[in-house]
Amino acid sequence: MPHASTSDPRLRVSTLGRGTDHAFNLEPEAEDRAALAGHLGAQTIRKLRFQGRLVPLGNRGWELTAELGATAVQACIVTLAPVTTRIDAPVKRRFVPADRLDSFEAGSETEVPEDDSLEPLGDVIDLWAVMAEALALALPAYPRAEGADLDQAQFAEDGVAPLSDEDVKPFAGLASLREKMRKDDEQG
Repeated sequence: MPHASTSDPRLRVSTLGRGTDHAFNLEPEAEDRAALAGHLGAQTIRKLRFQGRLVPLGNRGWELTAELGATAVQACIVTLAPVTTRIDAPVKRRFVPADRLDSFEAGSETEVPEDDSLEPLGDVIDLWAVMAEALALALPAYPRAEGADLDQAQFAEDGVAPLSDEDVKPFAGLASLREKMRKDDEQG
């Protein structure tokens, strides 16, 4: 099958040849990576590459298979120290006409479809949006620096004894009362 190559992040579906697969390679510049990092809540995205193919799927759909490679720096949720994460993840999306997707009535209870790669096909396939979504899903939700632990957090105003985890357990007071009663019974 012949193929065409593109670095344009927005592909008009009407101009994509059905007899051709379309290779793409996106490597955003520093300014675009900084904007994406800000959008995703990361400190920086040092490297980012989204490379793959878009091939015809049936009579009217398209299948995207790609590799996402990135190096992102996020703040540790415990210490706020920078945490560097390397991401190498496969990405697959199948763009199909909306009439081929299940539609549900608003407010109805439905099960999540097993195939989470299906997307409605519009006028444009936005490779940048697919890359950003894949990166957002691949980034750690709670990055932690090496050795950072959430031991006990204590928060209280000056001069006030902070509550501990033991203090707020519902039966902690009953256990100490039971012990006191047991000692009283033994002594008297």
